[in-house]
Amino acid sequence: MSRALHRFGAVLAAACLLFASWTAVTPGRAAALDPFTGYLMAHFTGESATGEQIYLAHSTDGLRWTDLNNGSPVLVSTVGTRGVRDPALVRSPSGDRYWIVATDLRIASGTSWSDAANRGSTSLVVWESTDLVNWSAPRLVNVAGGISGAGNAWAPEAIWNPATNDYVVYWATNSARDGVTKHRIWYVRTSDFRTFTAPQLYINRGSGQGIIDTQIIEVPGSVGGYRYYRASADGHITIEAGNSVLGSWTTLGNLSHMGISNGTGGGNVVEGPMWARFNGRDEWALWLDQYATGRGYLPITSTNLGSTQNFRTRTDYSMGGRRKRHGSILNITAAEQSRVLGKWGSTLPVNRIQSYNFQDRYVRHADFDVRIDANVSPAQDAQFRIRPGLAGASGTVSFEAVNFPGYYLRHYGFDFQLAANDGSGTFAGDATFRQVAGLASASWASFQSYNYPDRYIRHYDYALRLDPVGDAQARADATFRLTS
Repeated sequence: MSRALHRFGAVLAAACLLFASWTAVTPGRAAALDPFTGYLMAHFTGESATGEQIYLAHSTDGLRWTDLNNGSPVLVSTVGTRGVRDPALVRSPSGDRYWIVATDLRIASGTSWSDAANRGSTSLVVWESTDLVNWSAPRLVNVAGGISGAGNAWAPEAIWNPATNDYVVYWATNSARDGVTKHRIWYVRTSDFRTFTAPQLYINRGSGQGIIDTQIIEVPGSVGGYRYYRASADGHITIEAGNSVLGSWTTLGNLSHMGISNGTGGGNVVEGPMWARFNGRDEWALWLDQYATGRGYLPITSTNLGSTQNFRTRTDYSMGGRRKRHGSILNITAAEQSRVLGKWGSTLPVNRIQSYNFQDRYVRHADFDVRIDANVSPAQDAQFRIRPGLAGASGTVSFEAVNFPGYYLRHYGFDFQLAANDGSGTFAGDATFRQVAGLASASWASFQSYNYPDRYIRHYDYALRLDPVGDAQARADATFRLTS
């Protein structure tokens, strides 16, 4: 072979390798640039034991929502206060990375609102993903630590800023400035949600008026005359517009003419403004949490955001089974939707756990204790969804209560209780069991402890325990059947 042919062959081989690398990378990135076909909402549900965690809901039309993961949390914070509120879903411009950024706060632990606002966490909780379904462990970022006298860091949001080629992360912090202590909106910049610039003041309302909830949406084609619109809960729901994220903003008005306020104007008192564009058309929804009445989110819509007079109240919507508190909505592609629904969209059947030797009795929870009873009322106390074992071991199961989503049967001191999943490895191990052939009858089932494999679930004086099994009585007590 001549040197020229050898060089040509080497060049051709390199070109083939380069083409192969392009084809390997391009589909993943192009998927996020495809037309949007659905909507994904991240939210929390309230101040219950598991309510301050990350929940997801899905919609095909942007108005009617279905709870994912059978209404249970999809992510649980194990850092900071071990609770999160106000999650924001963020996608990179190229569609190859996602983040969830949330308030580090758990009121359900007994924290008072005063302590949370004045002596609370100054960090945000961040999760990261490359596919929207497999997420990193949560991490804390102390964004407000550089603010003098900062009492908290609440209601974070993030938006890509093409002017600086990075993300602007903004949130509310309660602190003293110019002799006035109140919530103001601050911001930092980041390219990776790991390293951040020093915090800068972003929005400061006049006099003593505080501001907590702010969300910005970018509008393609500057419909209404501006590239960006932001809604803020500052006594009213104030709508502003601008042509750059960190530039000047023009106040367009508020929603007082619709009988909607954030408290100053009375009427329907709301918070947590949440923007979403309808797929395939120039129409936008602004979702407002009717927290004062507990009625949940209400959408108002507009085809021209240039004036607050263009909004209309909608009634043709449904929020699903779970209450939804302050979150965010991400428009998603068919590929993203397929992945999300493939992981969290299926509905697990409801089962009861029948005793082998007392066949009129079923495993049930009562005041979070666990036993076997006949004629269980309410019936949901004896209903469970059989999930893959929380400890992650193949062939294992965990039992989630139907009427307390996020609560599982777990042993504690070898006694059984119904408890909220705290995300810890200890909880996962205590709530995980291996289903084996029934110890008293192979056509039934027994459940071997994951972290104490010499012990099985059994009843004793009708109470559920985790015990070694050594005789015929114990084998019968440790045998059950899953029924509908």
